[in-house]
Amino acid sequence: MSKKDAILQAATVLFSKNGFKETSTADLAKMINVAEGTIFYHFKTKEKLFLAVLEKTKKMILEEFDSYMENQHFDSGMGMIERAVSFHLYLAGKMENQFLLLHRYYPYQMAEVVPQCRRYLEAIYDCLVSIYEDGIEMGVKDGSIDPLPARKTALIIFSMVDGVVRFKTYNLYNANSLFNELVSSCKRMLKT
Repeated sequence: MSKKDAILQAATVLFSKNGFKETSTADLAKMINVAEGTIFYHFKTKEKLFLAVLEKTKKMILEEFDSYMENQHFDSGMGMIERAVSFHLYLAGKMENQFLLLHRYYPYQMAEVVPQCRRYLEAIYDCLVSIYEDGIEMGVKDGSIDPLPARKTALIIFSMVDGVVRFKTYNLYNANSLFNELVSSCKRMLKT
């Protein structure tokens, strides 16, 4: 692994666990056993390092979902929704630090003044919401889902799933035990 990749990996952990302001480049340098100047050589500022972490997070999430969706065949839109919920929860467990980072306040605060940050966040959320939207549109066509406004309904489903992800991320509740109820709630909402 290159030094740059090691810095990104360690920064993801520190930013997600401690937050942006509470993460120092000195702590990061110590964690990966490099000089603090090495961090600034690769990223110039702590903000640019954070943007690089967010960009990598975006790339990883989009690649994971693209790979998953390419290798799936769905018998119905409702089936697509159920499997997308399952994969979303799986991915949040696999990429725990990245999802914890997305649940912190700082990325959204930064997005208000840094357009690049906003674009990364929008790309991540658009990817996640679009999968639910595609499932709803497919289900309306195949009759497994009632006619509903696809984008708005997808945003509601995403919000429900993201809420369960937050439970898992912050260890507030056994999120795995909510899976069946989450899927049942989605089905009831989509097929009245």
